[in-house]
Amino acid sequence: MIAKDSAESSKQQNASINSEAPKGLIIAAPSSGSGKTTLTLALLRYFKNNNLRVGPAKVGPDYIDPAYHTAAAGRPCFNLDPWAMRQASLASIIAHSGHDVDVILAEGVMGLFDGAAGGAGSTAELAKKTGWPVILVIDVKGMSASAAAILHGFASLDPEVTVGGVIFNRVGSPRHAELLKEACEPLGIPVLGYLKRQDDLVLPNRHLGLVQAIEHSKLDGYLDKAAEQVGWDVRCEELLKQARPSILSHNDLHSFIPPIGQRIAIAQDVAFSFIYPALLEGWKKAGAELSFFSPLADEKPCTEADAIYLPGGYPELHVGQLGANQIFLKGLRQAANNNKTIYGECGGYMVLGMGLIDNRGDHHELAGLLPVETSFAVRRRSLGYRDVTTLKNTALGDKGSTFKAHEFHYSTVVGDEGDTPLFDVRDAAGQKKGQVGCVRGFVMGSYIHLIDQY
Repeated sequence: MIAKDSAESSKQQNASINSEAPKGLIIAAPSSGSGKTTLTLALLRYFKNNNLRVGPAKVGPDYIDPAYHTAAAGRPCFNLDPWAMRQASLASIIAHSGHDVDVILAEGVMGLFDGAAGGAGSTAELAKKTGWPVILVIDVKGMSASAAAILHGFASLDPEVTVGGVIFNRVGSPRHAELLKEACEPLGIPVLGYLKRQDDLVLPNRHLGLVQAIEHSKLDGYLDKAAEQVGWDVRCEELLKQARPSILSHNDLHSFIPPIGQRIAIAQDVAFSFIYPALLEGWKKAGAELSFFSPLADEKPCTEADAIYLPGGYPELHVGQLGANQIFLKGLRQAANNNKTIYGECGGYMVLGMGLIDNRGDHHELAGLLPVETSFAVRRRSLGYRDVTTLKNTALGDKGSTFKAHEFHYSTVVGDEGDTPLFDVRDAAGQKKGQVGCVRGFVMGSYIHLIDQY
């Protein structure tokens, strides 16, 4: 009991010390598919339309949802990953993204307590680290009073996680809403709203998640309609009152991954869009100069750049065009011949290879800078957090540099990845995954998405 009192006292002191820290709320759910993304987007657009300064955030490793958040809020969305990011990194992102907003609204990942082994990296873990309350979204299709049992279980499982309210999704009728309210009243948790069943507010999907925001031609209309609906169905002002200041110490934004050069040319378009804003902000903070080019528009990287970064994305959907864009490919080859650093992650790694076999079995020749062939002809999902250690001295750091990272792809390497791997890899449980990636001269890459250096 003494230890618990001491911990509670320390938590209160931290909250007092950080009284000027950004306030935050987390939208979470019992499981994926409960409606938390739709609700988060609707709330972000509602607050924007009502001239409230709300900063978006996404828990965990995700590139697609944050692009929707950015479109909805009109502000960059930052990822907050309690497994892959150091505590100082989380604090620095929160301070940076929250310095000019009234509240940060973070969308959780999967179910509230779901994450890596032991719940590491879960939305609940972020809630405990920040002290931010959780607003739980429950899909109540096919249930009424049973929703109270779900709410009670999630609110009581971990006393360090505060459930500040609940919103019920896919409510069938006013009578259904009344039954839900009656069942939950004894719990003392505010019911903040009831979202009706609306199939026209479902976002389109593809193999790595939602179709990218940039490809959604009617996104603004969708967001405004969702915002209008949430304005009717959710007590938005009451929801904002649940926000609390972060208990993390204030930190200036720092570099998460070392800048791979002084002048870095970055591929950025619909085929190469998996970039964490915090990475770019960190590079700029470290003094790097950034430029951007579009491989799909057949642009070459800036010739004055001393390094090139090809992030992940969906190059497989545009591989025919990329393979035909000789200005882009020759620009990469010329940079490699001039011993400039070139680093590719996942989709960028695939493009640096000899070629890609699409899902019809057709082969497309690509940059040819790494001895790697990749294929979508036989799809196999690779997904999970990764601990990685560099096997050579590179622009990422000396041999033995360690990073927290994530992997998510369906393509496979045909044969092997060459005789000079880039990383030694373990999964979140510490199990060996082998050596991956490839280094050839100053060109390097792998399927791994780096998140933070340790």
